[in-house]
Amino acid sequence: MRNNRLEQLLQAHHADAFRWASQCCHYDHHDAEEVLQMAYLKIADGKARFKERSSFKTWLFAVIRYTAMDYLRQRVRFSELERAPELVAPEPGGETTDYRALLARLPPRQQQVLLLAFYHGMSLTEIAAITDLHIGTVRTHYSRGKAALRTLIQKESV
Repeated sequence: MRNNRLEQLLQAHHADAFRWASQCCHYDHHDAEEVLQMAYLKIADGKARFKERSSFKTWLFAVIRYTAMDYLRQRVRFSELERAPELVAPEPGGETTDYRALLARLPPRQQQVLLLAFYHGMSLTEIAAITDLHIGTVRTHYSRGKAALRTLIQKESV
């Protein structure tokens, strides 16, 4: 792929790529910036090559996911003293529901599948390619995650 075309594709998907990197780094924006830069460097150095077996976005998200896993594995020995405050979505009527906290109560695979499906608009087939899971497994995590999240939201609203 020509460098010009690659640069255009990276720019077109940058906002989604940063959002995905942030989600992979548990919403730590500093770590997300580091992971995204490392992923871009892998691509620029030719360590990660787009072979057009899937869509560009699917491939890019997989590169970011694996880069984040490596980065976080290296940082495991260091713990943060403070976490950034969680965002809370306001509901009509003045009450607030912390959807991020509800989503965090789901198993990790269900969280990952739901984030890719709802926030990044990916199909289950694309999610299967990114996560290296069989499509049937992704469907199971998707349906169970939606059901569990629905139950959590209903419990919160009571």
